[in-house]
Amino acid sequence: MTLSQYLPILSWGRDYTRMALSNDLMAALIVTIMLIPQSLAYALLAGLPAEAGLYASIVPILLYTVFGTSRALAVGPVAVVSLMTAAALSNIAEQGTIGFAVAALSLAGLSGVMLLAIGLFRLGFIANFLSHPVIAGFITASGIIIAASQLKHILGIDAHGHNLLDFVVSLFGHLSQTNWITAVIGVLATGFLFWVRKGLKPLLTRLGLGAGLIGVLVKTGPVVVVVATTLAVWALGLADRGVKIVGEVPQSLPPFTLPSVSPALLGQLLLPAFLISVIGFVESISVAQTLAAKKRQRIDPDQELIGLGAANIGASLTGGFPVTGGFSRSVVNFDAGAETPAAGAFTAIGLAIAALALTPLIYFLPKATLAATIIVAVLSLVDFSILKRSWGYSKADFAAVLATILITLAIGVEAGVSAGVGLSILLHLYKSSAPHIAEVGQVPGTEHYRNILRHEVITDPRVVTLRVDESLYFANARFLEDKIQARVAGDKAIRHVILQCSAINEIDLSALESLEAINERLREMDVSLHLSEVKGPVMDRLKRAHFLSELTGKVFLSQFEGASYLAEDA
Repeated sequence: MTLSQYLPILSWGRDYTRMALSNDLMAALIVTIMLIPQSLAYALLAGLPAEAGLYASIVPILLYTVFGTSRALAVGPVAVVSLMTAAALSNIAEQGTIGFAVAALSLAGLSGVMLLAIGLFRLGFIANFLSHPVIAGFITASGIIIAASQLKHILGIDAHGHNLLDFVVSLFGHLSQTNWITAVIGVLATGFLFWVRKGLKPLLTRLGLGAGLIGVLVKTGPVVVVVATTLAVWALGLADRGVKIVGEVPQSLPPFTLPSVSPALLGQLLLPAFLISVIGFVESISVAQTLAAKKRQRIDPDQELIGLGAANIGASLTGGFPVTGGFSRSVVNFDAGAETPAAGAFTAIGLAIAALALTPLIYFLPKATLAATIIVAVLSLVDFSILKRSWGYSKADFAAVLATILITLAIGVEAGVSAGVGLSILLHLYKSSAPHIAEVGQVPGTEHYRNILRHEVITDPRVVTLRVDESLYFANARFLEDKIQARVAGDKAIRHVILQCSAINEIDLSALESLEAINERLREMDVSLHLSEVKGPVMDRLKRAHFLSELTGKVFLSQFEGASYLAEDA
């Protein structure tokens, strides 16, 4: 491993040009404008002071710039991880207390250490146990919960809960306390932001503005609504009439902080940190790879784990909370022309300037506006079409997606993602425990062998050829035994069984013992067992065992060779 593989900045930094600098600065300006209200909003979603969102978006971005491999990924607080943070900490400390903030730092640090360790030991495959349909179902359910949780800020009431049912019951129980001025601000802000997303671009296009300028104006929609509502609350004295505002935000750079190393606290945070790490990594790598493919660039998943781990450790040391690569801001960064990760560094500088100079200006910013920003952002994540697609393609995947959505909505995000991981693994085990095993025959005039139920093929009544379309391991070895026993036991003409192993990539010890049992049973029935098209790594394993020396038949290079040999032998 070269140093530049661990520090990708050494690779792209050597070829940095003035053109790249210009593009990165423009992208950073647009992302900074977008990120200021988002960072504040996601901090409140996580149950933390607004400034924590800014802090979590400065040093983590700088660290990812050094260690990350994506040239467009924008790291920082995201909706789903913020919600998971709030859910994880709600049972540990009360929001607004020092203990809650310390727990958030510890959660970020623990998540960072996990990501770093997984990356250094090249264990990124762990994230593959969470299937993409299940992830889509989890994000959809989380988006609904997040939107519901923000209605309390839109209405100006107190409501709490860990799942959708809790939020709905709590909201209805406090509806009589609705502050109508807050509600007007929240509804108008939400409506304006939806219009900016859907209606502003066509309007500006009809006015003849350029595509680049239109993109910038659309992205500044949240900033416009922040400025307008803040001025309205200040000018009309609405804070004195019950409109909840952000209040005083420290005018400073991120402070140096230390997470707790209490074994009791870390034990409570262990599972949430792992789930946040997995979800954050899957979301981040999906975005990074999608954007990299558009420019034919390469993403190293294990190095991405290191980059995200460093970013989270940085967040824990600078007053933040868990972060990952965000979909919306990364797409904006890419569309704005970001050439290198330096765009992220410039974004961090812009946010640092905002933390130093602009925080006094958001004193009168209504929380309803930040809630509107969150609602509009997360509703774009809600995608029920995954249910229709999975129903049409795989009923098992549909059941997993539906169960993930329902469990997340009914119990909470931790239970939902845990169920998603469990269901993904169980589905894999279920599907591979009963692999597709086809009896094959020769396609006339060729050396190809295909399923006898799908093609007109030539077969020999003395020879049964079975193609196993799955690796053999402990969960499906007995299934193969039963399949062969059922096929051979009722047909006295059979003298040979050939296992076509073209789809077998692995045979574990349990499967090897099953093959030995199959070989012995067939020997007792005066039937020979043969293998064909065994892959090199599998053959290497078999040679190290005694199986080949005890095999009653032969190992053939191809299925055609085996069938021809047995035909001549007759």
